[in-house]
Amino acid sequence: MVDAYLSALEESSRPGRRRTPASIDASLKKLMTALQGASGVERLSLLQRRRDLEEERSKLGVGQDGKAKENAFVKVARRFGERKGITYGAWREIGVPPRVLQRAGIPRTGSTG
Repeated sequence: MVDAYLSALEESSRPGRRRTPASIDASLKKLMTALQGASGVERLSLLQRRRDLEEERSKLGVGQDGKAKENAFVKVARRFGERKGITYGAWREIGVPPRVLQRAGIPRTGSTG
């Protein structure tokens, strides 16, 4: 459960500004408008960009699968962290958002923080 959630976080993280489902949806909307007047190579490029954006959107871990992984993580993360000596700082460094740590009951200080 912990590994599945951390893997999903790692998959969705990359250098630079983080994309959100809303920003991807906005890009898709603009792209669909551009597609209406495009032809030839431009149309081909836009179609590929649409596929890329749709794939990126699916990898964000949103929806049932991502939420299910997050919920499963929240249920076990505190005990896991206590057993393994994982601090709040280490959780944050690997990319777990503060709101998720709060839901899991992982304090900023103490043996798990």
